[in-house]
Amino acid sequence: MSLKAIELQIAIPKTFEAGKLSESLQQQSLLQQEAAKSEMERQLLKHRSTVTTSLASEKTDRDGSKEKGEERRKNNNKETEEQNLHPFKGNHVDFMG
Repeated sequence: MSLKAIELQIAIPKTFEAGKLSESLQQQSLLQQEAAKSEMERQLLKHRSTVTTSLASEKTDRDGSKEKGEERRKNNNKETEEQNLHPFKGNHVDFMG
C-alpha cells in the first residue's frame, strides 16, 4: 500500500501531534506521582514531629505519681458498670441450648 503525496501531507503532522499528546500524558502521570509522593512524605514528617496528646487522667502530678488518674479511671469504670446493670434482666447467657 503506497501513500500519495496529499495523504502524506495529512498523515505526518498527525503522527507528530499524537506523539506530543502521548508524551504529555506520560509526563503528567509522572508529575502526579511525584506530587503524591512529596505530599505523603510531608504528612509522614508532620506525624513524626507532632506529639501525641495524652488524656487528662494520665497526666502526672508534680511529684510524678499517677495514682489520682488511675483512681479516677477505676471509679469511672465502676460507675459505668452500675449504670449498665438492668433491674430484672439476667447477666448469664445459656449457650448449651
